[in-house]
Amino acid sequence: MDKLETINIGIVGHIDHGKTTLLEKLSGKWASQHSEELKRGITIKLGYADAVICDNNGEFNIKGEGKAVRHVSFVDAPGHEMLMATMLSGAAMMDAAILVVAANEGVKPQTREHLMALQAKGIKQLIVVQNKIDLVEKAEAEKSYREIKELLGGRFDDAKIIPVSAQQEVNIDIVLKEIVNLKILKRDLDKNPVFVVARSFDVNKPGTRPEGLSGAVLGGTLKQGVLKEGEEIEIKPGRIVKEGNQQRYETIKTKVRSLFLGSRKVSELTPGGSAGVETELDMALGKGDILSGNVASLTGKLPEITKNVKLKFKLFPEIYGLGGHTKVEDVKASETLMISVNTSTSGGDVKKIRGAEVELNLKIPIVAFKGDNVGLARNIAGHWRLIGYGEVL
Repeated sequence: MDKLETINIGIVGHIDHGKTTLLEKLSGKWASQHSEELKRGITIKLGYADAVICDNNGEFNIKGEGKAVRHVSFVDAPGHEMLMATMLSGAAMMDAAILVVAANEGVKPQTREHLMALQAKGIKQLIVVQNKIDLVEKAEAEKSYREIKELLGGRFDDAKIIPVSAQQEVNIDIVLKEIVNLKILKRDLDKNPVFVVARSFDVNKPGTRPEGLSGAVLGGTLKQGVLKEGEEIEIKPGRIVKEGNQQRYETIKTKVRSLFLGSRKVSELTPGGSAGVETELDMALGKGDILSGNVASLTGKLPEITKNVKLKFKLFPEIYGLGGHTKVEDVKASETLMISVNTSTSGGDVKKIRGAEVELNLKIPIVAFKGDNVGLARNIAGHWRLIGYGEVL
């Protein structure tokens, strides 16, 4: 497996269209582990699952039958409209995506919004799974197919649409074959490592003896460079320090205790795959995703955090999460927008607008790299709606 190429694939789509069930069939793992998710039957946080795809004389499987041809890290993103920020964070980790559309419901508002989110985050490779074909007649399946084809037009014209029943395991092998055919993005190993943090954990079980305790674990993906066991790293923006009525962010410095690619321990990380970094930090610092949205690198190699960011942006013609056709209004001076950069989100007031460029004063600082993809959202009737995308200048 060490020589297998790894690709990060997001599973996205409208709530209850079968994303998590599909992921179980593609990976053998049920990704919704959070207790509230199990009670409510929806994905709230990002879910992860790894799989090794094997080719058994042209039949593709995850059972270990045949030759191992690709290692896949799946990211299961929430479909509910109120969790768009979480979905955008997940998109920052994806090399490609699988868009799930239930044949019995067709294209829904969040289907469109998730497709726009992929565009905002620069995802160019897409597989569409037309799920639940066992629940519809042929004519309805064909109607749903045409609707999906129209949705993809001009954005993802080359995307394959595969009719599937995840519950009945129909055409799962075809989806695995298409995953193997996806291109691996160019990995830049010569730059300083940049690890984007999407989750953080305390992995210790109650009753663990002190000598057996693990440090706080960062979950995310390495975007560039190589990260090795034992290296000193810094984490930004870091932790909030309160001084009187003021608060500031303080960079966290620590050492890499161990590294994981999926569930497998490794001595070094290269880009590609959902990864875990066990640090020497107190486990309490990792609880409840406290460090999600942070960026980690070798000490002294990250840019300074900033609350002032300049973007080149483009607005979508309409708001896709509402249903119907609501035009996106122009960005106005002093309005508040939400931006998504890598796995972080922050709200900011518009300070200046000049044509297709905007300057924002952020409420929460970010680590910004020139050229980073940015999702732009506006609060409409109490919900953050994606209105456009851009890049950091």
